Amino acid sequence: MLAQLLRRLIAGQMLVGAGLGWLIAREGHAPLWLIPSLALLAPWLTSLGVILTGAIKSRQAGQNALWLRSIAGEYRASTRIFLLQLPWAKTPAHIETPLSRPSADATAPRVPVVLVHGYICKHRVWDAMASQLLRAGHTVHRLDLEPLFTSIDDYAEALEKAVEEISRATGAPQVALIGHSMGGLVIRAWMRACGTERVQRVITLGTPHQGTRIDPHPKTPNGRQMSWHSDWLQTLAASETAATRQLMRIAVTPQDSVVYPQLEQRLPDVPVTVFEGLGHLELIQSKKVAHWVVKVLETGV
Repeated sequence: MLAQLLRRLIAGQMLVGAGLGWLIAREGHAPLWLIPSLALLAPWLTSLGVILTGAIKSRQAGQNALWLRSIAGEYRASTRIFLLQLPWAKTPAHIETPLSRPSADATAPRVPVVLVHGYICKHRVWDAMASQLLRAGHTVHRLDLEPLFTSIDDYAEALEKAVEEISRATGAPQVALIGHSMGGLVIRAWMRACGTERVQRVITLGTPHQGTRIDPHPKTPNGRQMSWHSDWLQTLAASETAATRQLMRIAVTPQDSVVYPQLEQRLPDVPVTVFEGLGHLELIQSKKVAHWVVKVLETGV
């Protein structure tokens, strides 16, 4: 569903670019090669425009160099994911779907990991992170959340099936769960519904624990749940115990252009690690973040 949606968006952007090129060529006597050139450039320019708009809206004062670095990194991550990867790329042979086991030359087997992607994404966003975890000896299950637009609570059943599957496959009594953006809320909703007995560790990356101001009037159910200080978020937080939060670790970036206010995405008594100069999607593409995740899973801190 998502791949088809992205392909249609890209096609629509290319048509707009071609139409603009045709108008310029006709009115300004420009060369005809402008038409295919603008058609090919349109999706890339649209992506840049979206990222710049979010970066300007979410920018904090005094961050010039880090802010510019995050824009460049987020553009690379966004175009890689939404233009080159999710619309048509196949899963690499060394990362099976949905369950992947570490290679024979990996380190000793470690806690199995379930990866939960964010809003309007798919499991392929985890390619880089999954590779790092597999090399470190973790069996990995990358969950796909469907339908795209529904209540976050509706995803708990799919996550429960993923946890059961990886537990059966590995024989491990507990698993670790890593969520990016909305995926962190999916994990928390699942723990509310199914308990925490099977959870060794929860790590969230760029998750709107307090909501985001990116869209003041979200139209989808999960979008409304992630709005700033939504009733759903407040109810979810009130349902959690201190023991549940002891299982959690949070990572944020002050340059997040999707989830902001960035440094307010905290929960009581949950340790927070701040990664400077990274964009929202870049959190799951960054080797630095991946190394931190592996360390947390190994040491617990």
